[in-house]
Amino acid sequence: MPNDSPPDPTIAALARAEEAAKARRLHEAIGICRDVLDQHPNHPAALALLGSVLAHRNETIEATRLLEQACALRPNVASWHNNLSSLYRMDCQLDRAVEHGHIAVQAAPNAPLMRLSLAKAQMDRGDHADAIASFLEVLSREPANPEAHLAIGQILLAHRETEPGWREYEWRNRLDAAKGTLPDMARPEWNGMALPTGTIMLIGDQGFGDTIMFARYIPLVAARCARVILACGVELHSLLANIPGVHASFTRWQDAPPYTVWCRLSSLGGIFATTPDTIPGPPPYLHADPARGAAVAAAFNARFPVRKPRIGLFWSGRPTHPNDRRRSLRLAQLAPITELKKFDFISLQKQVPEADAARLAAAPNILDLAADLPAFALTDFAATAAIIANLDLLISVDSAVVHLAGALGKPVIMLTGTPADWRWMLDRADSPWYPSLSIVRQPTPGDWTSVISGVAKQLRDTHRG
Repeated sequence: MPNDSPPDPTIAALARAEEAAKARRLHEAIGICRDVLDQHPNHPAALALLGSVLAHRNETIEATRLLEQACALRPNVASWHNNLSSLYRMDCQLDRAVEHGHIAVQAAPNAPLMRLSLAKAQMDRGDHADAIASFLEVLSREPANPEAHLAIGQILLAHRETEPGWREYEWRNRLDAAKGTLPDMARPEWNGMALPTGTIMLIGDQGFGDTIMFARYIPLVAARCARVILACGVELHSLLANIPGVHASFTRWQDAPPYTVWCRLSSLGGIFATTPDTIPGPPPYLHADPARGAAVAAAFNARFPVRKPRIGLFWSGRPTHPNDRRRSLRLAQLAPITELKKFDFISLQKQVPEADAARLAAAPNILDLAADLPAFALTDFAATAAIIANLDLLISVDSAVVHLAGALGKPVIMLTGTPADWRWMLDRADSPWYPSLSIVRQPTPGDWTSVISGVAKQLRDTHRG
């Protein structure tokens, strides 16, 4: 006999909430979940769905609590443990991230997504052999999974296995985030061959820091191709357009001149078979405009009439960066450094985070360029280069300004989260990419206190008297 019983209203309501969440109508999804929980406070599916939606709004503390409660009530749902593992990764609770990653894999052993999340947690915890084994399990089920390939490449590059590392690194171009970033290219991609009569278009294809880092290869490309055209964002254009070997440059695709072949800047490391011992250099390979630098020097001398060492500060990166939660700081956390009286400080924040604005305004020894010297606002990287050229030291989280200071050959201390990006390799306090860079790493994930107190001690010890 047909089942004529009415549908369960709770199940129907959660189905509507899921549809709303998929359509990014997060407020609607949250409202439906809360309505269900008003009637059924311990409904596991409602708790888990609400937690997942709140995670999308970066309300991670409440999201974690809800998913923990859901998993305790119904412990064998793989996707809930998977989501909880991801939240623990964001919060640097890597042991818990790995634990729940394993539970998700046990509950759904043939689901590549669960194993991919476990592999990411293992990678973050530094269990690189286990992570590679898990990524390879993903590839045994999904051979063309770009996240797994790219992650393997990053691990290999960090371990100096450069030949297979650069090969796997090319899979970054197949990520969803990379789709649509380039127009349809009408000409072939360059493979490194000599083109004595050809024109190559080099494209700054990733973030600002990557573009600055890989711009060092431009003279090498110019030695193999008759003519080099550079495509980059307007923020970098005036800085990079004068690199030796660049014949022309543009910032809008509709302005692209004819070319023979093209290549992403971030592919040049692999094309030139770079190892840590063969990185092109040494810096400086970028230079601040002398006139702009002189103007900054005069403004700094007027603002700081008593000459103290001048330290630039950059503590908060782009909020939309996928790793921003684990790399950025609040200005208050830098107090052991900024309270040192023997230094003057210059904020290199183009946009000061709202949470830091009042503290920055109240700090007498920190110059806020936007507020105090608006004529020298950080409008582009050429302006930032002129500022950095007049510093004695830059202290920064992992960001594009670190790459810029390194490319200019200026001393820079990088406050580095754990795990660090592949390019900073493992357990090194220096970098073959930038000889002027000192790397200060978190001893454990999330421990900024030790990093900052260590840098403050270093500054005190080197500037006694």
